[in-house]
Amino acid sequence: MEVARGLEGVLFTESRMCFIDGEAGKLYYYGIPIQELAEKSTFEETTFLLLHGRLPKREELEAFKRDLASRRGLPEHLLFSFRRYPTSAHPMSFLRTAVSELGMLDPTEGDISKEALYQKGLDLIAKFATIVAANKRLKEGKEPIPPREDLSHAANFLYMANGVEPSPEQERLMDAALILHAEHGFNASTFTAIAAFSTETDLYSAITAAVASLKGPRHGGANEAVMKMIREIGTPERAREWVQEKLAKKERIMGMGHRVYKAFDPRAGVLERLARLVAEKHGHSQEYQILKIVEEEAGKVLNPRGIYPNVDFYSGVVYSDLGFGLEFFTPIFAVARISGWVGHILEYKELDNRLLRPDAKYIGELDRPYIPLEER
Repeated sequence: MEVARGLEGVLFTESRMCFIDGEAGKLYYYGIPIQELAEKSTFEETTFLLLHGRLPKREELEAFKRDLASRRGLPEHLLFSFRRYPTSAHPMSFLRTAVSELGMLDPTEGDISKEALYQKGLDLIAKFATIVAANKRLKEGKEPIPPREDLSHAANFLYMANGVEPSPEQERLMDAALILHAEHGFNASTFTAIAAFSTETDLYSAITAAVASLKGPRHGGANEAVMKMIREIGTPERAREWVQEKLAKKERIMGMGHRVYKAFDPRAGVLERLARLVAEKHGHSQEYQILKIVEEEAGKVLNPRGIYPNVDFYSGVVYSDLGFGLEFFTPIFAVARISGWVGHILEYKELDNRLLRPDAKYIGELDRPYIPLEER
C-alpha cells in the first residue's frame, strides 16, 4: 500500500461546502465563485451561506446580523483574565487560550447536539473579532473597546481594534478580506478541527485545536513572512536582484505556491486588486511595487512549474493599511476562518461524525530481543 505523504489526494469524507479547482484556479463556496462573493457579499451573508448552504433572504439576513451582533460581548471573567495574560504572548496563543477559557465558562460546554453546536458556533464567530481586537489594544497599552451592535462585523472589528469608526472603503476592504479567508476546504486547521471533533469532544476544544494548527508558519503564518520579505528587500529597485539571488540558491519565495493550486490562486487575484487600490490611495505604493516585481521576476521561473502567488502574497499590504501589525495577520485569518471551521463541524456531524483513525506503514524491526539493563 502506497503512503500518501501529507495525506495528499486522500478522500476521507464528502462535503458540499467548498470546491477547489486547483488546475483552473477556481474556488467556490457552496457553488458560488469566490470572486462574486468578495465583490458582492458581506462577511455576515457569507457566514450564513457557510452555515446553511444557501444565501439568506433579506429578512433572514437582517435577523442573522442582529443575532451575531448581540453575541459580540465577552464575559467579564474573560476580560479580567486578558489582563493577566503576558503581553509578550503571540496573539495566536492569546486567541487559543481565550477560546479554551470560553469553554470553561460555558456551563453546557459538553453539549454537542446540532442546535447547541450551532448556537455555540455563532457565539465563537461573533466573539473572535472581539478577542483579537482586545488583544491588539492591550498590546498597545490601551483599554479594550466594547463592541457596537450598530456596525457590521467588519466595521465593528476595525472600530474595536483601532478606536475609530472605519470609512466605508476600509469596511469594504476588511469585509472582502474576511470573505476570502472564511473557507478553503480541508486545509490543516480545518482537518484538525474535524479530527478533534470526530472524538465527540466539545466545540471549544475542536476550535482550540484548529487555532493551534493555524498558528503554524506553514499554514496561517505565511502572510507575516511575506511582509518580512518586503522589508528585507527594502526598495523596488532591489527586488529583481533579490529574487534572482533566492532562486539561484533554490530558496523559497514567500507567498508563492500552494499545495492545491497549480494556477493563480483566485483569492490572490482579488487581494491584488485590493492591494493596488491601497497603494494608489493610501501611500503603500512601495510595498505593492516590490510585490509586483517579485511576482513578475519569480514568475519567469516558477509559473511554468505551476507556482503562482497565493492568498498570503498580497493580504499583508491590505492588513497593514487597515492598522494591523505583522503578528496580527494570522489572528485576522482566524477571525475569518472560524466560519468555515464551524460550518465543516456542523456538516461532518450531519454526515455521521465517523471517528478519524488513519494508519501508518510500519518500517521498523520485529522480534528484537530485550537486553537486560546491565548488559547494554
